Amino acid sequence: MERDKRERFVELGEARVRKATQMLRLIGNLSNPSNYEYTPDDAQKILAALDHEMKLLRAKFHAALSKRSK
Repeated sequence: MERDKRERFVELGEARVRKATQMLRLIGNLSNPSNYEYTPDDAQKILAALDHEMKLLRAKFHAALSKRSK
């Protein structure tokens, strides 16, 4: 049972990180002023949203890991 959970974690983790990385690169492409017009506020909103989600992700992993170590 434990090995199945580990295998699923690794498989899903690799696939989801790969997809997230691809999406981040696509978002990065939006910074090209030759192709897009945006304001500093527009860029800040995108970066703030991504920072917020990363903070939530870190908190979930830290909480889960601290529960396991108790």
